This record gives sequence, structure tokens and C-alpha cells, in this order.
Amino acid sequence: MLFFKLKAMSTSKVATKTDLVKLRSRTTSNGKATLYLDYVQFDERVRESIGLSLLAGRGPEIKEKNRVTMAKAEAIRLAKEKELLSETPAKTNEGEKTPFLAYYRNMMEDRKQSDGNYGNWKSCYKYLRVYCNEKTTFADITPRWVQGFKSYLETVEKDTTKMALKPREGFNGLSQNSKCSYFNKLRACLNQAYKEGLIASNPADPVKGFKADEAERQYLTIEEVKKMAETECRYPHLKRAFLFGCFTGLRKSDIEKLTWGEVQKFGDYTRLVFKQKKTGGQEYLDIPKAAEQYLGKQGSKGPDELVFPMFKYSAETSLELRRWALAAGITKDFTFHCSRHTFAVMLLNSGTDIYTVSKLLGHREIATTQIYAHLVDSRKQEAVDKISDIFSNI
Repeated sequence: MLFFKLKAMSTSKVATKTDLVKLRSRTTSNGKATLYLDYVQFDERVRESIGLSLLAGRGPEIKEKNRVTMAKAEAIRLAKEKELLSETPAKTNEGEKTPFLAYYRNMMEDRKQSDGNYGNWKSCYKYLRVYCNEKTTFADITPRWVQGFKSYLETVEKDTTKMALKPREGFNGLSQNSKCSYFNKLRACLNQAYKEGLIASNPADPVKGFKADEAERQYLTIEEVKKMAETECRYPHLKRAFLFGCFTGLRKSDIEKLTWGEVQKFGDYTRLVFKQKKTGGQEYLDIPKAAEQYLGKQGSKGPDELVFPMFKYSAETSLELRRWALAAGITKDFTFHCSRHTFAVMLLNSGTDIYTVSKLLGHREIATTQIYAHLVDSRKQEAVDKISDIFSNI
């Protein structure tokens, strides 16, 4: 309980989940809170006294003295953290001799089943092999090394890993989301090595990562979906798959692999029983009548027959999607994933609660679904109208 009071009195950060050195307190018999540092050094837990205490009480004079004490304590904590970041582990076990890049490549190859995820791991690898080399082992990777890679991502030119670059003016660095993604791949690799016992701790833990930009999510209005449905598309299978996505929220990867064996009747509803390709989660999704018309008819190949056998998303179909939208009078620049956003926004606009929307989208965390909240214009407009009604007689 005292720790939370301690945190509230501080004018600076006291302790967070990612701190390498944490500032703790211990209450003494006279009511004072003795401060100490809590950290791990050479695989051993250390609790180091710093000779400072917080006074009990709430008066303004006591608060001011405690504020000054906390400032001193935080300075000591930061100094100790800097000291630990500069250290190279003294102990080296056999696992730490494992070549880092070779280990990373193995993890990367395991993700080939997911094209997008594999691409991100591969892109990160291109920068890692510039930052280090084949002789780099896990024993070389310290918090300072990880911090160095983060700084490298901050300053490196985009596409600098390519053999030939056209001359260009000005600095063209990585996007914020690319930096965030690449750093997280390194963190995931190190965390896996930690879980497997190759290293005693994850050296990325004390290093704060990048904060991702909030991406703009394009979606279609109901009127625009109707226009797309009324407009001819050069590839009928693309039209059928995209509109099916608008009415079900399925990702293109799940639409591509959907089989007739996964399409079942459940009372008055048609239910999809499938495993998400991205998460591996088992899903049970009742689809609306509007989506059933885009299922087509089952052939004679049995339950393993694909529902959308002709649909395979590529650069060509991506281009055709844009042509089809322009023919429908829609100038938004969007990809196939827009169909999933469209489904989410249509549900929220219709008054469906966010928990139900989360379940229909197959999200594991409701926080993932909440990103759609700011897209729902009708709710914002309704809120503004209520204010206008309240003050209409003024």
C-alpha cells in the first residue's frame, strides 16, 4: 500500500514494468518509508539501501521534503541503471554462445506460413545483419547492444539494405510503424531465447520500445457497399469474396482457405466453424443473410472443396479492386482488408455493443476492437446533437 503512496508523491517516474532498476520502499516501526533499489545483477537479486527515507504525514512541509527526497532517489536509481546498462555479463553459458543471426533466421523461417508476418521478420533481418554479423552471439547482446539497435533504426535510411539506391535529397528514414515492428521482432526473438534457456534474461526488457502510430483505417459506408455490389468487376470471384468480407468481417486469409466443410447450418442461421489463420483460434461465426448470397453453390468435391476456389489475393487483384471501386464512383484508396473495417463500423453504427463486435471479429482483446470507436461518426454526431438539444432554448 505504501508503494502506491510513494508513487503518488513522486514528481518523476518511480518504477515501471520495464525499469531495469526499481525504486522500492519498506515501512519502519516509526512510520517512515525507507527507500532502496531492487535489481538483478549477474543473475542475482540485489536490494540496495540508498540511505534515504520518506517522512510520515501529509502537511505541506512534509510533502515538500518528501518531494526533494524522491528527486534524489530517482537520480540514484537512474545512475545505477546507467551503470548496469554499460555492463557485459560476466557469466557465459553454452547457450549464450549460440550465433544470434542463425537463431533469428530459424525463427523467421518458421513464420513462412504467414506471408505478412514472415515479410516483417525478413525486413527486420535485413537491418539486423547490417547492425551485427554472423559472429555475433547471444553473449554479445546486452541492454546497451539493444539500445544501439534502437538508435540505429532511428537514424538509418529507408531501403538502405538494398544493393543499389537511387540518389535522393534529404533524409528518408523508416516509418514509425516500421521501427516499432522491427524492434518488436528483436524483442520477440530474445524473449524466445530466454524461454528456451539460452540466456538468463531478456536484454531488451529494460529498453523502452517505439510507440506505433495510429494507422488510418479506411472503410466503406453502406451506400458505398451498395454501389460496389451494383457495379461489374472484371474478376467475379474478387467481387464475391470482397463483399462476403464486408458482411462477415473475415480476413482475406480466412476467406481464401474457407472450405464447404466449415459452412454449416445451425437452426435458421448459416454458421462458419473455422480456425483463424492469423491466431489459430477456433471460431463459430453466424453470418447474415446478406452474406449467404456470396457463398455460391457447393460443387461435387466434398467438404474440403474451397468456397472461393478462384480467389487468391495478389498485386493484380489489388489493382483490380481499385479499378472496380473507381468504376463504382469511389475514390478512396483502400485494400481488401477494408472489408473487415467496413463490417466493424457497420455493426457499431447499428448500435451493436463493442463486446459483441469484438467476438464477431475474433479479437482476443477488446482493446483491439476499440480502435474502431473513433471511426463511428453517427455516435459522435448523436452526442453533439444531444448537446444542441439541451441548450436549444438558451
